Amino acid sequence: MVINDKVCLITNDVETTSLINHKLSKKTGEYVLKQGMPRLLNLYDKYNIKSTFFFTAHIAKLYPEVVKMIIPYGHEVASHGYNHEVKNSFDILPYNKQVDHLKKSKKILEDISGNEVTSFRAPAARVSKNTSRALVETGFKIDSSVSSQRLDMFFSFGVYNKLNWLTAPRLPYYTKIDNIFKKGNSNLLEIPITSFIFPYIGTFMRIFPTINRINRNILYLETLINNRPFVFLTHPNEFIDEKKFNNKIISRTNNPISYLFGDYLRYHLKIKNLGKKGLPIYDKELKFFKKNKFKFMTFNQYINNGK
Repeated sequence: MVINDKVCLITNDVETTSLINHKLSKKTGEYVLKQGMPRLLNLYDKYNIKSTFFFTAHIAKLYPEVVKMIIPYGHEVASHGYNHEVKNSFDILPYNKQVDHLKKSKKILEDISGNEVTSFRAPAARVSKNTSRALVETGFKIDSSVSSQRLDMFFSFGVYNKLNWLTAPRLPYYTKIDNIFKKGNSNLLEIPITSFIFPYIGTFMRIFPTINRINRNILYLETLINNRPFVFLTHPNEFIDEKKFNNKIISRTNNPISYLFGDYLRYHLKIKNLGKKGLPIYDKELKFFKKNKFKFMTFNQYINNGK
């Protein structure tokens, strides 16, 4: 699926993860509501950007206003699963549990927003091959959990399934019903998170702004050749000013290697340029797309424009 325009799809994963304290926290959800979301919405309004917000059902239930506040701006409400607990990652949940989480998340978000929810991104972008079938069964039309040719998966959990990213198509594709990483004939459109070796995401942008800019310019040349849309991923919790209370880096795994890469090293990288310090860096990225006359779309707008 290709649209004959330069398209930028801005996406936002909305959850209760405290980056500075390295844990899920109800208080972080409050910071997201009062600081992160308003800051992003103001920035997007400045450039007349329509984007897609992927909410966990957990933060939506805690703070329904975090969902409702995006609707007047014309942004899309999408699902980020039921919660962001590592034990509930979609690459380790059995099929029936995936379906259950998707159904519950979808209903909660639709009840709050009053809109149909058809787009999904898995927490931590962790999916298994059969997540494709689970999404189709529960009425989702779009997924964005694959990050084609991205090589930093060793700094996160779910490495085994993320190795499938290496061979996944770079352009949006309809998936196989039994393999989300392969092109097929299902009704589920996969819109990969933009990457090439390095991911094009808010975390990398904050940590390595210069390398990110070089990578983005290379990716731009690719877009000029094949019309691949840019899919940028960020989080409102990257733009909150939260106090550090926890000096110990809590392990989310019993595997010491996974702890070293997925918890310890990842933590020390992810806290660079948090809060207001990250906003000017993000502003420069958005200016690039405005200057180069990209169209900003939600996922729903993208799929409807491609028909």
